[in-house]
Amino acid sequence: MTLATVPANGLAPLLLPERLRLTAEQFEAVCHANPDAVLELDASGQLIQMTPTAGETGVRNGTLLILLGMALRESGLPLKLFDSSTGFRLPDGSVLSPDASLLRRERWDALTAEERRGFAPLCPDLVVELASPSDEGPRGLTALRRKMAAYQANGAQLGWLLIPEQRAVEVWLAGASQPERIAPATTLDAGPHFTGLQIDLDEVWQG
Repeated sequence: MTLATVPANGLAPLLLPERLRLTAEQFEAVCHANPDAVLELDASGQLIQMTPTAGETGVRNGTLLILLGMALRESGLPLKLFDSSTGFRLPDGSVLSPDASLLRRERWDALTAEERRGFAPLCPDLVVELASPSDEGPRGLTALRRKMAAYQANGAQLGWLLIPEQRAVEVWLAGASQPERIAPATTLDAGPHFTGLQIDLDEVWQG
């Protein structure tokens, strides 16, 4: 079995063996060579080919990012907001891209200019993932729960897994043995880790 990615030059897809394992540096080189491909790297070094976001999920993700940005500005918290295209190199060697993430400003400022230009070598403090209607593929609920567990194991203080079809949120807290489920969920409140950061979910659920 092979994994196909689409090069920007429109030539034949790049085929990679399923058993191929890459380092984070090799993965970054593959991403630069295939800028149109949406890829992640798991802790074992295996490529994960992501699918483009469907329309409804894309609208929800855009709304979520806007609301997070507004809430962050209102809270005045010293955090940096990142979109779904941002890859982070986690301590376990994986390179993952949350749908939205927040990082304490002092951690960002501590990075070198070179580290900022590449995949930042750290795990965000707060991560958000938005599940697709289907449980199939890398954007399905099962796969996203594995990602949330990886964020938690790599140092994320707080994680939100949004499940629009159920109007539910799973809250993944650092050190917790299992996530807390909130349903129906009407708001997201990041306190006490990020006091004052709160968003209304109605617009996100509407899509």
